[in-house]
Amino acid sequence: MQKDKTLKIAMLSIHSCPLGQLGSKDTGGMNVYVRELARELGTKGNQVDIYTRAHDPQDAQIYYLSSNVRLIHIDVGKNHKIGKLDQYKHLPIFYSRMQKFCMTNSLTYDIVHSHYWLSGKVGQRFSQLWNAPHIIMFHTLGSIKQRLGFIENEMPQRLAVEQNLVRYCSHIIASTQKEKQDLIKSYFASAEKITIIPCGVNLSLFKPSNSKKALRWVSPKSIRSILFVGRIEPLKGIDKLLVAVSYLKKRHKLKLLIIGDDDTSNPEIRKLQDLTEQLGIKKSVSFLGPRPQEELPHFYNIADLCVVPSQYESFGLVVLEAMACGTPVIATPVGIANDIIQPKKNGYLLKDDDPRNMAQLINQLLFVNQDEVGDVGAVRESVVKFDWSNIATAIMEKYNSLIRYPITIP
Repeated sequence: MQKDKTLKIAMLSIHSCPLGQLGSKDTGGMNVYVRELARELGTKGNQVDIYTRAHDPQDAQIYYLSSNVRLIHIDVGKNHKIGKLDQYKHLPIFYSRMQKFCMTNSLTYDIVHSHYWLSGKVGQRFSQLWNAPHIIMFHTLGSIKQRLGFIENEMPQRLAVEQNLVRYCSHIIASTQKEKQDLIKSYFASAEKITIIPCGVNLSLFKPSNSKKALRWVSPKSIRSILFVGRIEPLKGIDKLLVAVSYLKKRHKLKLLIIGDDDTSNPEIRKLQDLTEQLGIKKSVSFLGPRPQEELPHFYNIADLCVVPSQYESFGLVVLEAMACGTPVIATPVGIANDIIQPKKNGYLLKDDDPRNMAQLINQLLFVNQDEVGDVGAVRESVVKFDWSNIATAIMEKYNSLIRYPITIP
């Protein structure tokens, strides 16, 4: 009987290290995705090496993250804190040094799985070098950010690279039907070349709990609380949420907890802090800075409601994390929110990011009819199918279909 073959997978997450502080610049859902997917693939017996740029002089070259999973730092120079445009310029150096590392250690891989366009540019070259299929997950698309008016300084290069990757990669993983449609519309991607596999959630970590570790941020305990989790940047719509809170504060006592970047050099943070002053809600808003992922369940569990007011999310892991803890969600129609939010079961879907509509729905759920969503168990049940084991199984099926040998999934 033929012995089942395990996969050797090279994952590329060049611009953002999976161990980076969540909520800080360039560190968010993609980091969670890479780390959790790799962990689950390793649990299923595959060998996974995650390659990223060394972001700190103290970084060890190799970290062992979990069973069969390594994180490998590639040093591209002394200046570890560089922006995305500079990282683009350093991609040839990254490729040559990663290639040297692989040659020195006699490493080749069955699959190259790139995350984000910067990684994809390097991943395509390694795909050719090893004659291995190249799968890419973009996580966000430059064309959509451009359409929304969030122009980044690397945009011309980004659009060209994304177009090239769509044309020449082996396959694309999209996390939602909307992302697949965007790829087809913006880059003329072939529908047959795209498979929709959603992101996952760690149900062992994110679960209902009576933990009191975060209660000190909500005082008195009877006060109603709203939670935002994510990077602090304009497209996240935090300013609209603050305006909504100002409308509500005229009638109710409530607290808004914001978990994300606390870098005071970030102009968006200063802008939002100034806005709380202007709106007269400074005492009702707490900027808590970034929090380790293992602490997030404490905040989801003390919150009465999680709000996702973004103008754009490729997926929106926060929606899954909150619901896994039994916390209802109010969100704009972005990412997975469109597909998963069900009124009177797990939250409300906003028509747009208008603060008055946002305030009306928050008021309805928190103060008018608190029974309009299901209980904690019903909210959690909404996301059980997104367990990382199920997501990794679907990814493995796609890997195996591309390398053409029998699918074996433990």
